[in-house]
Amino acid sequence: MVAALAKLHPVGMVDFMTPENELERQLLNDARLRAGLEWGTPRFGHPEGRVADHVATMLTGIESDDPLRADLRFLALIHDSFKADVRPHERWSRENDHAVLARRFAERYTSDERLLRTLELHDEPYWIWKTGGADGVGAFHALLERIPDVPLFLRFVELDASTAGKDRGLLAWVRAATGGARRLEPSRLAA
Repeated sequence: MVAALAKLHPVGMVDFMTPENELERQLLNDARLRAGLEWGTPRFGHPEGRVADHVATMLTGIESDDPLRADLRFLALIHDSFKADVRPHERWSRENDHAVLARRFAERYTSDERLLRTLELHDEPYWIWKTGGADGVGAFHALLERIPDVPLFLRFVELDASTAGKDRGLLAWVRAATGGARRLEPSRLAA
């Protein structure tokens, strides 16, 4: 399905992404990832449309001297690239979740559980915030207990949530829920 969608945009934003290392070069040469990056039209939370446009915005938000730059770029390139594989007519399940599909794809390129778990759970703070009710903060803290690298996870959540179309309330809630102990750095994208 994703490959057919990529044919709609044979030369797209993906062609203009410059890999910074061999891993990124391999990722950007992978037909499955490229097709997923080309997928999308403007929708709720993603007014930019294609996943590639969302990713390009995220990449600009990562400082060149950021010690987490390579990890954040890896995550950004993959995190939403399997939304086209989700079957919208079916109920949510782990087999029908873009983040789980992204993790499975990433397992072909890395065994780093910090990256894999961040990919798999990157949207969980949003869902907890939206549906967690009175125990949302407790559920969020339980989620953080499952994360091998909390600072990386929080940085990535912030990076993703700082793009156009995202509800800034999530960032405020995450900052409050972490109580400053795991302070999130202000994002250049949030302006």
